[in-house]
Amino acid sequence: MTAPILSAEQLSATTLLRFATAGSVDDGKSTLVGRLLHDSKSVLTDQLEAVEQVSLSRGQEAPDLALLTDGLRAEREQGITIDVAYRYFATARRRFILADTPGHVQYTRNMVTGASTAELAVVLVDARNGVVEQTRRHAAVAALLRVPHVVLAVNKMDLVDYAEPVFASIAEEFTAYAASLGVPEITAIPISALAGDNVVEPSAHMDWYGGPTVLEHLETVPVSHDLTACHARLPVQYVIRPQTAEHPDYRGYAGQIAAGVFRVGEAVSVLPSGRTTTITGIDALGESVDIAWAPQSVTLRLADDIDISRGDLIAPAADVPPVTRDVQATVCHVADQPLSVGQRVLLKHTTRTVKAIVKDIPSRLTLDDLSQHPAPGQLVANDIGRVVVRTAEPLALDTYADSRRTGSFLLIDPADGTTLSAGMAGTAFAAATEPVVADDDAEWDF
Repeated sequence: MTAPILSAEQLSATTLLRFATAGSVDDGKSTLVGRLLHDSKSVLTDQLEAVEQVSLSRGQEAPDLALLTDGLRAEREQGITIDVAYRYFATARRRFILADTPGHVQYTRNMVTGASTAELAVVLVDARNGVVEQTRRHAAVAALLRVPHVVLAVNKMDLVDYAEPVFASIAEEFTAYAASLGVPEITAIPISALAGDNVVEPSAHMDWYGGPTVLEHLETVPVSHDLTACHARLPVQYVIRPQTAEHPDYRGYAGQIAAGVFRVGEAVSVLPSGRTTTITGIDALGESVDIAWAPQSVTLRLADDIDISRGDLIAPAADVPPVTRDVQATVCHVADQPLSVGQRVLLKHTTRTVKAIVKDIPSRLTLDDLSQHPAPGQLVANDIGRVVVRTAEPLALDTYADSRRTGSFLLIDPADGTTLSAGMAGTAFAAATEPVVADDDAEWDF
C-alpha cells in the first residue's frame, strides 16, 4: 500500500487541520491513528512492511497498526504511548497535522503540548469502561486550551456487540460534562479502531448510526483558525537598519504577524510604551505591499522615529491589548522541579522575555472533578493551577480566550533555560454552553 500522491496544486488548494488524540491507557489511540493512516492510504510501503515484520516477530497474524505511531522503543515494549507522536498526512479534501498524545496521568503535560495548537481534539473512550477520570481530565484540558471542536470516539464497540444503548449512555454523559466546561462543539462517533468500523469506512454493524466516520468528520469540520479575523498583532523580532548608500535612512520593524491584518496608512501603537504612529510602508518578500495579514512575515515602516526593539508589540491604535505587570493566568506545570511562591523566573511572551517573580499560586485544579485546592504553595509536574506573576517590565498581553497566540506564555528557569510552565492568561474555562451539533442529519451527533 502506498500513500496517495497529490500535486502541489492539489495540496495548496486544501485547508490544514491540526488535531490531537487523547484517551486513557489501552483505549486504542495509537490503533485508531494507525487505522486512520492505513485505511486512508497514507502509509508508505516500507513503513507498513516494517510494522508487519515487528508484528510477526511478536506472533501476531495481522499488522499491529499502533506501531505506526508508537515510535519510541519503550513505547513498543510497553505497548503504550509516552511522548507526543506527530504525523503528517493528506487526503484530496484536506491536509492534517496529527498529534497522538499519551494517556497516563503523569503525561498530562504532553497532552497540553500536543493540543496547544489543535483546532480539534479526538477523545477516545473504551466502550466497556465508559467515561473515566482520565476522560474527564482530557476534556478539561481541551476546554482549558480553548480547542473549538471535540470528537468523542467511543472505541471497541465490537467488544460490546455494537450495542446502541452503550454508546448513547456514554455520549450523553461525556457531552453534558464537556458542555459544562464551555466546549462549543462535541461530536460523538461509535467506532472499532481494530476492525475499522466508522474510522474511514462506514460500519456494516451499526446501521443505527447515521453520522459521519472519523475521517469524514475531520475532512469536513469547519477550520476556525482564520487569524485574519483576530485582533491585529505584530511582535517585533528584528529592527532592520542597513545604513548603506542605497538605503541610508531605512528603518523597518520585522516579524511574523501573529494575528489580524495591517494596512499602509493605518494608525498603530507600539507597546508597552504606548507611542502612536502611522504605517508608511509594508515590505513582504522583497516587495512593497499595501496590506499584509497573519501569518505572513513582513517589515513595517513607520512615520515616526520611535524607540522600538525586539519584544515590542505593534497593534492598531484603536485595538490595543492591556498592558500590565501583574499577570493572572492558568498554567500547566511541565517541569520535574516544582514551581513555588516567591520563585524568580523568566516569562517569555511572543518575542519578549522579561524577569518575573511568582507572587501567588491561589489554587490548584483537580481535573477529574474540577475541584479547587486553595493556596497549594507550589505546583509539581502535570499540575494545573492559577498563578499570579509579577513582571519586572510591563507586558502587552491579550487574554487566552481572545487570542491563543498572544494570550499564551512560558515560565522559564533563569538558571538553565528549562521550561517550567505553559501559561494561558485570563480566566480558566469558557462560560458553559449548549453543545453545537456538527451534522444536523446525524442521529448520534451531540
